Formats: sequence, C-alpha cells, structure tokens
Amino acid sequence: METLPIGTVQVMTVNRTTDHGYVLMSEGKEALLHHNETTGDISVGDTIKTFLYMDKKGNISASMQLPAVTIDSYDWAEVVEVKTNLGVFVNIGTTKEMLVSKDDLPLYEHVWPAVGDKLFVTLGKDRRGRLLAIPATEGIINHYREWADEDYLNKYVTGRIYRTNREGSALWTDEDFRGFIHHSERKQEPRIGEEVTGRVIAVKEDGTLNITLLPLKQESITDDAAAILEYLKEQDGMMLFSDKSDPDDIRSVFDISKSAFKRALGSLMKAEKIEQRDGKTFLK
Repeated sequence: METLPIGTVQVMTVNRTTDHGYVLMSEGKEALLHHNETTGDISVGDTIKTFLYMDKKGNISASMQLPAVTIDSYDWAEVVEVKTNLGVFVNIGTTKEMLVSKDDLPLYEHVWPAVGDKLFVTLGKDRRGRLLAIPATEGIINHYREWADEDYLNKYVTGRIYRTNREGSALWTDEDFRGFIHHSERKQEPRIGEEVTGRVIAVKEDGTLNITLLPLKQESITDDAAAILEYLKEQDGMMLFSDKSDPDDIRSVFDISKSAFKRALGSLMKAEKIEQRDGKTFLK
C-alpha cells in the first residue's frame, strides 16, 4: 500500500483533533501532528504545509517546523551529537534530529565531525525505511559549485571540509568554490565538517582551487624567535645580543642554547624582521 512520502514537505488538511494533536489528511492518507510540532493556532479544515517523518513506533508523523533539508534538497546541518557506534546526529531545523550513519563517515573516528561542525546533506532512507541524513557526494558538490577566477590567487578563503583522506582534504568555500588541500599543505588532517581558513596557491583551469593551511614562511615563527621579538619590543627595538654573544649570557636571558638563539635570529633576519649592526640587534 502506498504511503505518504516521509522526508518531504506536503500540503495537508486538518481533518480532526485528538488528545495528542491533530490528524492531517492528504489524498485519503493520514499523519499525526503532535501539539509540540505546531507553530501557531490551527483549526479543523485548515490547509497547512508540513514536514513528514516516521516516529519511533513507525507511524508517519508531521511537523509544521519546515527544514531546509528534505529528501529532494541539500543544505548545511549542524552536528549536535556524536555516537561512536552509530555516527553523528545533525539538526536539520525540526524537532527530530537526523542520523548521519557511520557508513557515510570516514573510517577513522578522529576525523569524524565534532559537535558544532556542519555537513552539507540531503535526506534518504535506510533499509528499514527510516530517514537518514546523507552527506553530499563529489558529483553534487560539483553541480552546486561556482567557478573561481585568477583574482583569488594568494587570497585567503574560508570553507568546510566535506571529504578527507591521506591524499588530502576537499572543502567547499563560503564563496561556493571547490578547493583541495594536499596532505603536504596541512599540519594535520582536518575533520569532516570542520571550518578552516587557508591561502589559495593555485586557481586551476576547471575553476577549482588548490589551498594551503600552512603559514607563509615569513609568518612561520618559532617560539624562540617569538621570544626574541618580544624582548626586542620591551627594549625599545634594540638589544645588545647578536650571533656573536656569549652562550652563558644568552642562556641567562632567553633560557636557550647559543645554537638555538642563532637559528632563531637567522629565521627573523630571513623574514626581514630584524637586522644586526655593530654587535647589536635591531627591529626593522
């Protein structure tokens, strides 16, 4: 027997009331609208839009809280709970949270989404006919994406990871561009659904982006170098230390070896943040 299509938004008529809510009708088929699923005053005979789903007992129920994500549409959904043996639950905008099955998540749980991350999903059904949230495939992302132009080269973009593996991570930017982060361009593998910001290092002919999450060389400052910069600022931009200074004097002030001190000075000079003159070091 054909039933009402769960996971969709349907126009239904309020047929009668019950102790639990309202019985809705559409083409001779019924769905129960619980009191806590209403968004305003309704009466018998009203025609309303509702989202249909299956309750825990297997009955078709309705909600007047209409989600952006349906069985026919995609949208971003925030992760609200992580269950190791099941997957993650996402909020699609109704009182019923939807499961993203672990079968649709990476094999390694350390790159599963965390609470607060967002996934681009649609709705589908499992073998028992229950609704699931299903992440978008590469084909869907390619259908929705925009083409980037050369103006984005060396600019920073922000987006969310939608696929990740040893080769690299794919993300969809806030501008709706498709980007790829090679494993050599990241310090660690981001989570699915995690928001990241990176620099565009290539705009490809197909309008997609290559992105790095690594800082520019001149921005990559070690802790030792950062400590030297801070000391220079405290000394009004000049210090009596240089790469010729006594190792004991260096250790007494910076608590590092002379070799570490020289490496830090070298990186700062290469980044053009300092210069040395007459046995002294100056901020540039």
